[in-house]
Parts: sequence; C-alpha cells; structure tokens
Amino acid sequence: MIALLSRALLALVLVSALAGCASMAPQPRDADITELLAERGGPAVDWSAVAATDEEKTRLGRWLSEPMTLDAATRVAMLRSPRLREHYARLGLARAEVLEAVEIENPRLSFQRMSIDGGGHSRTTGLSMPLLDLLLLPARVRLAATDYDRARYDVAGAVLDTVAEVEAAWYAYVTARQVAGMREAVSEAAAASAELAERFHAAGNISALQLAQEQAAASQAYIEALQARADAGRHRLALHTLLGLRGEEANWEASDSLPLPVPTEDDPEQLASLARDGNLAVLAARAEAEVLADALGLTRTLRWFGGSEIGYEREREADGARLQGPEISLELPIFNQGQAKLARAEARLMEALARVEQAELAADNGVRTGAQTVAALREVVDIHRLALVPQRESIVARQQERQNFMLIGVFELIQAKVAEYDAYQAYLEAVRDYWLARVELARQVGRRLPSDARIDARTPSLQEILGPEEAPAMDHSAHGGMDHSMHGDAKAAEPEEMDHSMHEGMDHSGHDMPSKPGPADVHEESDDDTSSDQHDHHHGATP
Repeated sequence: MIALLSRALLALVLVSALAGCASMAPQPRDADITELLAERGGPAVDWSAVAATDEEKTRLGRWLSEPMTLDAATRVAMLRSPRLREHYARLGLARAEVLEAVEIENPRLSFQRMSIDGGGHSRTTGLSMPLLDLLLLPARVRLAATDYDRARYDVAGAVLDTVAEVEAAWYAYVTARQVAGMREAVSEAAAASAELAERFHAAGNISALQLAQEQAAASQAYIEALQARADAGRHRLALHTLLGLRGEEANWEASDSLPLPVPTEDDPEQLASLARDGNLAVLAARAEAEVLADALGLTRTLRWFGGSEIGYEREREADGARLQGPEISLELPIFNQGQAKLARAEARLMEALARVEQAELAADNGVRTGAQTVAALREVVDIHRLALVPQRESIVARQQERQNFMLIGVFELIQAKVAEYDAYQAYLEAVRDYWLARVELARQVGRRLPSDARIDARTPSLQEILGPEEAPAMDHSAHGGMDHSMHGDAKAAEPEEMDHSMHEGMDHSGHDMPSKPGPADVHEESDDDTSSDQHDHHHGATP
C-alpha cells in the first residue's frame, strides 16, 4: 500500500511539473505587445511582417509613392526598421527565459549492481528528482509570468522610443529641408545684390569698400546655403537609418510643411497622472520589484532545502527478494545556512525598490519639465507668427514703397527682404523645436498626448513663403491665422498704424524680391544720407 501511494505521489508531481511547463507557449504572441501599444496610442506593429517580409515591398512602394508625412514615416518604420527586429528578438529571449525559469531539473535514474561473497549479486534501481525544484514550481511559474510582464513593458517601451526617434527625425529633416531652401533664396538675393554693386561701382556710384561689402555678404550667404544643404542631407540619411531604407527605396519626397501647435495644450496634472499609471519604464520597474519581493520570501522559507532530493528505489536481492519504496535525501544546513542567498535577495530587492522610486521621480519631474518647455516654445512660435513675421513683411512693403520713389537704393530693399526670410526661418525652427519638445514630453508620459487628436493647421510651405518668381502677390490666407492684408497696398498706413491682432491670412502683395534694375534705376546715392556706407549687412544670418 505504501509503495502504491509513493508511486502515485511521484507520478502526480511529474504530471504537475510537465503541465506547468506546457502551459507556457514557446513563442511570444503578437497581442503581448500590440495591446500595450494600442492602449498608449502607439502604432500597430505587424510582427509577422517584421519577422518575415513577404508582402513588405507592395506596401512600402505604395507608401513611398506619396509625400512622406509623419504618419507615413511611422508606418514605414514599423515595417522596415531594423530596431523593431531587434526588439522582437528581445521579446523572444524574454520568452525563453520564462520557459527556462519554469523548468525543473531532469530526473536522475540510478542503477547499481553489487556482487555478494559466495556468489550471486543484488541490483538496485532508483529514480530521484530535486526536492526544492518541486516545492518551488508553482511559485516559479508565478514569478516567471510577472517577469515576462516586465519584459513586455521593456520591449513595448523600446518600440515607443523608436517611434519617438522617427518622429523627431522627421521634424528635423522637414525643417532642415525648408531652411536649406530659405538659405538658397538668401544666397541668390545676395548674389544679385553683389552683381548690382559691381554695376554701380563700374558707373562710379559706390566705392570699392561698398562693393567689397556686398561681395563678402554674398560669399557668406553662399557658405550658409551650402551648410544648410549639407545639414538637410545629414538629417535625411539619419531618417533613412531609422526607417530602414536604402538604395532606390530612398527616392521619396518629404512633406513640405509642419503642423502648427495644437489649439490648447494638455493639463500638466493630467499628464503626470497618466505617467504614473501608464509609463512603461515605471511599470517595468514595479514588476521587477514585485518579482524580487516574492523571490525574497521564497528564499527565507526554503533556504534550508538546498540539495534535497526525493525519489523512488527498487532493490532485488541475490536470493530473489524484492525491496522497494520512496526515498528522500536532505541536506543538513550545518555549515551553509543560505545566509548569502538571503542577503543577496534582500540587496536586490532594495536596489529594485530604489529603481522604482527613481523611475517614478523621473517620470513625474520629466512630465512637468516637458510641459513647461512646450508652453514656452509655444509662446515663441506665437511671437514669430503673430508679431515678428508680420513686422518683417511690413518693413519690406514700406521699403518697397520708398525704393519705388527712389528714397532708398535697391540694396536696402534686398536687405529688408533677407531679414524677412530670416524671420521665416526662425519661425520654422521655432515650430520644429516645439514639436521636438512635445515628442520628448510624450516619451516621459509614456503614450501619445491627448491633444495630438486636435492637430489640424499647418505652416506655410517653402514655395508659399518664397512665392512664384514672377507673381505680383501671394495670398496666405490658409496659414494658420496671419493677416497681412495691410501689407499689399502701397498707400496703406505706416507700420505704427498697423494692427496685427487678427492675423487670419497672409497677403504678400508687393513683397516679391525686386528684379535687377535697368539703367534707369541706377541713380546717384553715394552722397545721399542713405549711402551704402551705412548699410548693416546681415545677409543669411539666423535670427
């Protein structure tokens, strides 16, 4: 009867162990990560496409045939980014560690044959398993599941970090591309000014010093145009790396404008609450602390059973008699009582709890700092959009009137136009900095910001800013709230009389870069109090 019970107990233990191992799927499920991403407004990741790219060329070709918007860039990255493959591999490694954690050591089969003096021999057959593994199996399954949650949080956080890097790279490239176009326009204006200065100098209207000043300004503007072009190229290649594009796949066109700031920003307290509940780095740190706290409790309880084993043995004597029954082998904790294991478990838990506190502190302060930065940069954008750019356009309009009446020379008009382009460049860079700050804020919150759903209006494109070469006027009524209708009328009020409080559109009538003057436009101005000697050349300088 005892033998039967022993066999049943051992069989039950084996079945339970095998069932615990079989309950864990060998491969990670797509839902393990996609659910976390969807909860945080992240992109849908087709992990099967990441692992095997059967249909990626069709989808990729369709996306690359259209202007590369921010949403399109994110979709391409989710399909082709090498970093996603790395993250998927990390998830597989985490799953393998879970499977390894719930496995118990293989049973040991022993066989013994002993000869007896006077003839004959005895045989002993035994089957044993580590006792501690069997006792810990339910707890190890529980700990492994919690640790896998931690790995899920880590991998999902890495995916969201990749998305944030793609978004930041897209904002940087689109802005760099527009800035390069602005610098090219400034360089062309400075070159036209230098050519005109040569004609004036040949006619004896300006000094050699004034000619050298115009030529130096043109050279400086050309250098800055080359630097801006190179900078745009670097940003494009950085975006290629994040998207996983190369060769012919890199022949795509970027979107020609940036989104304007959202109508209203999110409440910092609401964002801080979202970060406390949903920041994946915080959740991963908490899951790790939970695992280590549970492990410490098990170490305190079971540290006495280090090398103990349980098994079953059957012996056949030389006279044919049979002996069989269960056996247990216990380790005597005389010299090693598991103090080191206990101290190590306690230290690891203290370290994990410190990481939880650090993660929570970093998330909370990061959100508040990010919200303040976004608010400040939003104000900078508004000052450019509602004040600086309209003021620079007004100056160009007034300078155009004065040049038409020959009160100033064309050099002053060109200088005013260059300053207007500089203001537009500073405006675009301010919009870029605003969105980069929002990307970092979303990273701290651990999800997309709620106000992202309200993104609508966009900045002027480069073509709209520069205008057609021969167009007499340009209407920017759709540019997010700028009203410069006063600028187009040569008889409009002077700048101090203009009201820019309601900037519903931008009308650049009369703001076009002046064409090279004919002989009738060349007039004596070296003796006038608006002489080029007094010009302040800031061609191509960034405000």
